[in-house]
Amino acid sequence: MDAASHEAWPVERLAEVSGVSTAHFARQFKQAFGVPPHRYLLTRRIERATALLRDTDQPIIDIAFQTGWESLGTFGRTFRDITGERPSLVRERARAEVQDLSQVPHCVVSAAQRPHLTTAVSEKRRREGGPITGTLNNKELP
Repeated sequence: MDAASHEAWPVERLAEVSGVSTAHFARQFKQAFGVPPHRYLLTRRIERATALLRDTDQPIIDIAFQTGWESLGTFGRTFRDITGERPSLVRERARAEVQDLSQVPHCVVSAAQRPHLTTAVSEKRRREGGPITGTLNNKELP
């Protein structure tokens, strides 16, 4: 999932690759990583999008599609739900901050900037009173 976070990774596919049942895979994944597979994938997609916003001049819509989202609206809404900021604001702030991270290993930078998605996006929206609609790869957000 880390190497191809832009792809769809339903639990059924992951379980099939692992040779176990979907329920067993989901339990073991959560035990190993502390979050369900879908939430882990959202975190990795937002992490990758944040890096592209910071490090490239690509249009935000291209970044959205490149990181696995099927619409700019869903990307923007989910990005804001997870990070608390709009993608354009993250880009503006990153450009304003002068950082030389070239000497720091990429995995360390990614881990330090990784969003902590401790609750499901739909639960966060419900608590804030916002709409809980949205899809990710034709599946409802958790």
